[in-house]
Amino acid sequence: MINKPSVDILIDKLGSEEEPASRYCLCVVASKRARQILEHHMAQGPAPDEYLKEISVACQEIADGKIKYTKD
Repeated sequence: MINKPSVDILIDKLGSEEEPASRYCLCVVASKRARQILEHHMAQGPAPDEYLKEISVACQEIADGKIKYTKD
C-alpha cells in the first residue's frame, strides 16, 4: 500500500481537468514505469548504495509531474 505520496494526490497529478485519471489508470501507468525502471537497473546492475523499490520511484515521478499519460 502506498502511503506517501497518497493515491489521491497521484490521481490528481496524473489526470487533468478535462480528463481525470482513475485508480486503474494510475495502476497501469505506475506499473509500466516501474517495469521500465527495473529493466534499466537490470541492464546496468544495481548501485550498492541505492535501494528504492521501483514502484516507489515511479510513484514519486508521478507526484513530481515527470510522468504524464495520453489516451489513445
